[in-house]
Amino acid sequence: MSENRNDAPLREDIRQLGGLLGSTIHDQNGAAVYDIVEEIRGLAKDARGGDTAAGQALEERLAALPDEWIVPVVRAFSQFLNLANIAEQHHRVRRSRAWLRDPESGPLRGSLEEFFTRMLPETEPEALHATLAGLNIELVLTAHPTEVMRRSMLQKYNRIAELLEKGDRLDPTPEEIEEVHQALRREITAAWETDEIRRRRPAPQDEARWGLAVIEQTLWDVVPHFLRRLDRMLLRHTGKGLELDAAPIHFGSWMGGDRDGNPRVTAAVTREVCLLNRWQAVELYEREVAALVEELSVRTANAELRELVGDAWEPYRTALKVVRDRLIATRHWIEARLAGRRPPDALIYWHAEELRAPLMICYRSLLETGSEVVAEGRLKDLLRRLATFGMTLMRVDIRQESGRHTEVLDALTQALDMGCYEEWSEEERQAFLIKELANRRPLIPPDFAPEESVEEVLATFRMIAEFGADSLGAYVISMASRPSDILAVKLLQKEAGVSSPLRVVPLFETLTDLQGAADCLTQLLDIPWYREHIQGEQEIMIGYSDSAKDAGHLAAAWALYQTQEQLVEVAKEQGVRLTLFHGRGGSIGRGGGPTHAAILSQPPGSVDGRLRVTEQGEVIQAKFGLPGIAERNLELYATAVAEATLKPPAPPAAEWREQMGQLADSSCQVYRHLVRETPEFIDYFRHATPEHEISHLAIGSRPARRRPTTGVEGLRAIPWIFAWTQTRLLLPTWLGVGDALHQALAGNAKQALQQMYQQWPFFRAFMDMQEMVLAKSDPAVAAWYDARLVPEALHPLGAELRQKHAQTREMVLTVTGHAQPLDDAPVVQRSVGLRNPYVDPLNLVQVELLARIRHGQEDDLREALMICINGIAAGMRNTG
Repeated sequence: MSENRNDAPLREDIRQLGGLLGSTIHDQNGAAVYDIVEEIRGLAKDARGGDTAAGQALEERLAALPDEWIVPVVRAFSQFLNLANIAEQHHRVRRSRAWLRDPESGPLRGSLEEFFTRMLPETEPEALHATLAGLNIELVLTAHPTEVMRRSMLQKYNRIAELLEKGDRLDPTPEEIEEVHQALRREITAAWETDEIRRRRPAPQDEARWGLAVIEQTLWDVVPHFLRRLDRMLLRHTGKGLELDAAPIHFGSWMGGDRDGNPRVTAAVTREVCLLNRWQAVELYEREVAALVEELSVRTANAELRELVGDAWEPYRTALKVVRDRLIATRHWIEARLAGRRPPDALIYWHAEELRAPLMICYRSLLETGSEVVAEGRLKDLLRRLATFGMTLMRVDIRQESGRHTEVLDALTQALDMGCYEEWSEEERQAFLIKELANRRPLIPPDFAPEESVEEVLATFRMIAEFGADSLGAYVISMASRPSDILAVKLLQKEAGVSSPLRVVPLFETLTDLQGAADCLTQLLDIPWYREHIQGEQEIMIGYSDSAKDAGHLAAAWALYQTQEQLVEVAKEQGVRLTLFHGRGGSIGRGGGPTHAAILSQPPGSVDGRLRVTEQGEVIQAKFGLPGIAERNLELYATAVAEATLKPPAPPAAEWREQMGQLADSSCQVYRHLVRETPEFIDYFRHATPEHEISHLAIGSRPARRRPTTGVEGLRAIPWIFAWTQTRLLLPTWLGVGDALHQALAGNAKQALQQMYQQWPFFRAFMDMQEMVLAKSDPAVAAWYDARLVPEALHPLGAELRQKHAQTREMVLTVTGHAQPLDDAPVVQRSVGLRNPYVDPLNLVQVELLARIRHGQEDDLREALMICINGIAAGMRNTG
């Protein structure tokens, strides 16, 4: 693997952090533990270099580890991988800034500077400004059931990143270098002495607090800085800046609102989370206004401000003190609500416009009285934060499974002697729902006393009526398949007295539902009541996770592409503006991967200046935990959506579509044959992966299964993929792809496939992600699990899967023309190579732990297993 001089600072950071970790282990745990860690590290590196004897010695050494040494050994390798991640994230920031010192190197692809340089020669400035200023991108943060690391550890790792940045300052003195080195040593020692694993399963409120911490610690400052840069670039290149109320990127949340299959998310929980979001927002605004009170001692004011404050000596301070006091009153009011009290009505801030109004008076006064430079500072940043975050930081989406609404309506119609809603045809359901939507009288009688599950759904709608669209975002219906699923939620909102109904977003997830999505939308838009109600705006969510679990990655990817095309066409024909909400995960098998390439590979017309997308908990820290990385990801979203809007890709050629259809059909058959139709597959899966053990760990608020079944169909997509990632086979991401490509190549399609790879962004992005998977996976590691954990009768199935992996690797490289996976992405290639010798020992220890746990030693070894899971996830990065 070739070295790159630009990576020398990264290698130095990793060397320094690894050395400090080694010193810490020696000091805190003694020479014996340090020596065994070093011995294992040396054997793992030699084994990766091809030394068979070292590999055998590594297996024997780890199998013989005494119980008391297992935890410090796995912690050592886990912490090194986390430190390597920090160093790599910091290096990404370093690389993104390098062009400022060396303009000839050019800005990074997808940066604002690169985007404007490339787009201006072929785009009218007016179109460029209109597109960027009109962007509507919402990143929806979600909790993640495989995130095991505590917030205290994340905070320590963030401080380590800050120290690395401090060490990069130009011409540091020897004293400054030593100061940073000692501070790093303190943080690494503190991290080593901190329990990094949760001891209890987090509640939904805990997950919501974790999401709020990302806003408070990073995005609160990054957003105004990013908007300043965008404003400057627009002004410089188009002559017109960004409006103060522009919010090209804003944030939503599923934390505390996603009740699909999670009985712990109730109406009371969502109410509490909405209040927590508001409390955090008010607390942050209070800080900013207090700072403005200190800063704005300016005496000159315009007539508008004077009308507000009279002849006050310091008019801005006088006006802002009133704002500050009202924010304090609002915070106290929310705290009372959170404590379960009903505080008396008070003059509080509930709507963003109420806070914006006095701030704008101050802003206009500064502009009109010659203090524009003052207005353009902290006050402007605050106004932009308000436009982005509102009074709730993130609006919470409600997600519920369609069957729960059917249950409610069935209970209601039976109680009213109207029949059994659940047994009605789709036509009968629609007729009933449309009639009741137009009826002014209430449908639900005051004495209606349903079962607890029905009452909980109704309580959720009452909560929606209480908080409304200021705190809540969309109402997402999972497992939606027909118009009545959407109309049912419209009716339940009406019956609850929701004055400003939430937009209702059907989520099409399975292959069958994706294929029927366009027909469902057509039927909906043919209903006059519905057509009038949506006012020309429709949002639809498409699910990457369950579609891939249902049909395999390749078939799901093609179905998602076609579904988007069809939905865009229906919306265009009907004159409706469509927003697509992408339910992507962090892993490749759930739609994850590089943001920029993913957006640019979408079908033409499917982006159109607007995009909603989930940001899964496992990647939130990686993408938004550090300021430099967070800003880089915001600009990647902005530039990719703008480019996809201004220069959408050409539609694929007819022969490419036909070829892709054949690939999808072939891969789906292979995937379903193995996963669903091979009787021994589930038994093999349970033995060969830690799926069972993962479901019993305290690493997420919701259950690993939607329903108590023994098959894959009841398992959530996240633990399904996460379990295979732990063994490094990553089976769901590639199964069926190799067989489909082999069949196509055998039919003389090599030239066509290579042309598709070179010229079609969608197919190129898919194949590049396959290379990523193949580079990170290792069937030899998966074989360790089989040898120790799988009954001998199931070994042939494991061998067959590993053979299919080898075939997939060969077929993918034939199409891409690369000698090794990621040959055209050397930075990622080197990153994978760096991690392997540190992940290998964790896999071997995990095999040993699973073997011991399955023989009755679970209580003693649970902590070590959790650390192993965490370490392997850190080494694999996009994991579930």
